[in-house]
Formats: sequence, C-alpha cells, structure tokens
Amino acid sequence: MGEKSKSRGWCGWLIAIIVLAAVVLAVVYTVKSRMKKSDDDGAGPVPGPPGAIDKKYADALKIALQFFDIQKSGKLEKNKLSWRGDSGLKDGSEANLDLSKGLYDAGDHIKFGFPMAFTATVLSWSILEYGDQMEVVNQLDPAKESLRWTTDFFIKAHPSDDVLYIQVGDPKVDHKCWERPETMTGKRPLIKIDAETPGTEVAAETAAAMASASLVFKESDPQYSATLLKHAKQLFDFADTKRGSYSFNIPEVQTYYNSTGYGDELLWAASWLYHATEDKTYLDYVSKHGNEFASFGNPTWFSWDNKLAGTQVLLSRLLFFKKDLSGSKGLKSYRDTAKAVMCGVLPKSPTATASRTNGGLVWVSEWNSLQQSVSAAFLASLFSDYMLSSRIHKISCDGKIFKATELRDFAKSQADYMLGKNPMGMSFVVGYGDKYPEFVHHRGASIPADATTGCLDGFKYFNSTKPNPNIAYGALVGGPFFNETFLDSRDNPMQNEPTTYNNALLVGLLSSLVTTSSVLQSLK
Repeated sequence: MGEKSKSRGWCGWLIAIIVLAAVVLAVVYTVKSRMKKSDDDGAGPVPGPPGAIDKKYADALKIALQFFDIQKSGKLEKNKLSWRGDSGLKDGSEANLDLSKGLYDAGDHIKFGFPMAFTATVLSWSILEYGDQMEVVNQLDPAKESLRWTTDFFIKAHPSDDVLYIQVGDPKVDHKCWERPETMTGKRPLIKIDAETPGTEVAAETAAAMASASLVFKESDPQYSATLLKHAKQLFDFADTKRGSYSFNIPEVQTYYNSTGYGDELLWAASWLYHATEDKTYLDYVSKHGNEFASFGNPTWFSWDNKLAGTQVLLSRLLFFKKDLSGSKGLKSYRDTAKAVMCGVLPKSPTATASRTNGGLVWVSEWNSLQQSVSAAFLASLFSDYMLSSRIHKISCDGKIFKATELRDFAKSQADYMLGKNPMGMSFVVGYGDKYPEFVHHRGASIPADATTGCLDGFKYFNSTKPNPNIAYGALVGGPFFNETFLDSRDNPMQNEPTTYNNALLVGLLSSLVTTSSVLQSLK
C-alpha cells in the first residue's frame, strides 16, 4: 500500500512538471510569435517612454545644439564660449526697437527673418515631438533656451499688427568685410514688411514659428506662450489678408533668400495654429486651400523656402492620432502626398528618387547639399514614429510594401553619413568625430578672439592657411558634391558654410534617434 502511494505520488509530480513545461513553452512560443509578427510588420516595440540611449546620436546632439550659442546676437547670457561676446547691441535702434537678440544666419552677421523663422519652427517641432528624448540626455533646456532667444527677437520685430521687421544688416556691406561680430562697424539697416509692402511668406513663417513655440512654452511659461500665440494669430491674419510676395515687393532680398511662392507658408502657418489652438477655422483653411496651394500628388523637398512636405507630414499626424476629428476628410490628400514623400526617400521603393550619391546620400542641390538630406531624414523619422505610435505597421509604395522601421533605417543612414560613415571618412558636423572641416566659412570662428581687426584687414585670417583658431562646434556645413568630394576651404561657402536652419533640422533628426521612443499622440 505504501509503495503504491509513493509510486502514484511520483507519477503525479512528473505529470505536473510536464504540464507546467508545456505551458511555459506555449507562452514563450506565443510571445516569440508576436514579436516576430511585430518585426515582420515593421511595427517595432510597443510605444512607451524613452528606451536605451544611443551614445553616438546623443553625443552628436549635444554638439549640434552648441551651434545656436555660436550664432547668438545681443547681450549674451550664460555664455560658455571664450571666443564669443556681446554683439549687435544697437540693432533696431533706427526704428527705436531692441532687435539685438536673434541668430546670425550663417557665416556672416545678417539676421534674415525668413530662414530664422523656419529655424525656430523646426526647433519647436523637434522639441514638441522629441523633448522627452532631449531631456533624457540633458539637452531639452539648451534647446528651449536657443528657441526663446529667437522668439524674443520676433516679438520685438512685430511692433504692430501689420508691421514685421524681417532683416537686420545689409549683405552688400557685411560681405565686403571679414570681422568678428563683436567688433563689426558697418551700418545695420532694417527691412520691414507692412500693409503697403506686404510679404506673405515671411509673415506666415513667423506666425508658424510663434504658434509652434507657444506650444513649447505652454506649461513652463503660460504668459509667454499666450504672448507668442497672440502674435502668431496677428501675423497670420496679416499674411493672409495682405497677400504679396516679399521677393517681389522687396527685390533686394532675392539674392540670398528668394521665395518661390507663399502658398506653402500659409498652409504651414494655419496647420501650426490649429495645433496650438484647436480652432477649427484653421483646419478648414488648410482643407479649403489645399487644391490651390498644396501641390497634391507631387512630392517636394522640405526646406526654408518650401514647407509643403513638412505641412503634409504635420497634418498627417492628425489622421494618425485623431481618427474621429471633425473636418478631417479634407486632410486625406495631405497624408497621401506625405506617403508619396516617404516612398520617394525609401531606397528600394518603385518611386525612389534617383538623386542619391553612390554612398547613399540624398543629394538634390549643389549649394548646401545636406539641407535636403537632413530634412528628408527628419521627416522620415517623424512619419515612422507616427506609424509606430498608432500601430500602423506598413506603407505601400506603388503596391510594394515597406516596414515602418525601414523609414527609420533611411533616417539613420543619412545621419550616419553626416557623422562620418561616408566615402570621404569625415564628419560634416564640426567638432564631431576624428575628422571634420577645419576651415569653415565662418567669420567668428576664423579670427582669434583677441585680434583687433577692421572691415578689411580681417581678410588676412580668411586667407590664412592655418585652421580656424575657434572651433564652431555643432555646425553642419553645406556638404559634399554629387561625386562625393569635399573641399575644406574658407573660400568655399557652397560646401563649407553652416546655417542655423540646417542645424535645426539636424537637432530634430538626432533627437529622434537618441532612443527608441515613439512620439506623443498630442502636441498640446
């Protein structure tokens, strides 16, 4: 009797162990199957807080944000750069305004309002989408500080409803000199738009900048946010009711930042105002004027001049996350065109752009070639994250299916190329990696901080065969030619001059790649 009981007990335990093992194996198989299905779908991990940090992109982001400190005008606060000091303190004085803040555009000392506003809008967008990633690597505060420095300028540059100062300095005078901003002596004339001389594109872009920035500061400084939103609404009304191209009305701006049209800026600004206010009037505006301005079905490159691709991706966000949104039917064509933009950048897509170097870099323009590369990568990363966060796994390009993660892979390929994974073996971000441009076309970086120069004698530093004495950390230079050659020379602004708007796009791209996190479903 006892022996039989022991035998039955032993058999019972054996059966229990076998059953338990079978259950464990079934659970493991189910989890692995789901993970494989997720990988096959391209959905990636379930959305959540920032994951593991990619040190490469985190380090590059920290460096890239430093370029905005290098470009600041005005009485500097918390200045950590030994070779930068106060400058442009009297800017705006001829109109009894304080326009001392803001950002110098590139390697010169002009404040061009049109690209500066684009810089602010993209920087805002980057913070709104990827602020949590920035915060994980302690870069959110520097990004917000640089943004506020810029929007402070725009508040002062907009003294009344239909008046906006859009340029400080004269390029003809400035470009004849090679001197540090701290010691510049040339006249700093102002250019403005008003009811008699409208400039729809620059007014609308500035409205977009202030509307997007109002969202950035909504929680941390509600009063400042409200001020920005008030200016944004006024500027949009000015842009829309007093239509006229600033390039046509002010011919002298054509040489440097000529606009090819203002319809894209109107749609861009209205899109940001909708996100900032949720006022359906702005949503109706983009639906009503889409056929007129949006160039549906025709993918474009996102840049300081053309905002269509950015607008299409931004409005796609609403369809991804607000499926029951009233009035959203008019947005379908925006998302369809955004998808066409994505299919254009995917290397194996039937509709892939042929504008690529042998090394895989999207290459569209000889001058400042990296602008389209970095903007395309930024938008691809955003769209991929919209798909991930809304659990939409695939995108179809003329019947061929691609994973959401393939868009992110494309974005990484462009970022990696800029950071040194290219046939030249050099980084195009100054200060990142072992090899980067040393003769950057940048006045402040090329002249020793203790040098005393006038307008013309500073050219001895321009012509010097020695590397720049000051490193313009974070500057994304223009980039390589199509044949993947690059001449590191100060006398080569086509390839070797950095710009603030390129850096804003770079900050957005790198922020998206710092971790595996997805985006928030609402920007508010």
